[in-house]
Amino acid sequence: MSDNGPGSLLAQPLQRPSAGRVAAHAGLFLLGALVGFAGTLVQAAWFPGGLLLALVGAAGLFLGGSYATGGRGGAVAPVAGWIIAVVLLTTSRPEGDFLFSAGGGSYLFLLGGMVLAVICATLGPGRHPGGAPARLGK
Repeated sequence: MSDNGPGSLLAQPLQRPSAGRVAAHAGLFLLGALVGFAGTLVQAAWFPGGLLLALVGAAGLFLGGSYATGGRGGAVAPVAGWIIAVVLLTTSRPEGDFLFSAGGGSYLFLLGGMVLAVICATLGPGRHPGGAPARLGK
């Protein structure tokens, strides 16, 4: 039995996010950039333990943001900050300075972080309409 009538939550128009939700996502974005920058430094300094620490920290932030905001957007905001920070740090400067070496650890950090981002955004709780739980087939 489908409840997609005029009073259903699925039929209601989208509302603007609250100021608290916008602030939470902006904070998660900045925290994602900070974790990406810190992970860049840690993964090269203490290989292989630093690589694992950087990836676990990123995964914790991505999944924690999802649970903290109660939706998958809470995982996407820190992922966006992480990716932007890491991509900006991969470019070399005219002086020849760069933070990523051409070693396997750097590639594992980049690809592993992106894989973790997809996994955490997928596993995070989606937003569900409120109401009593229903059982199918009843």
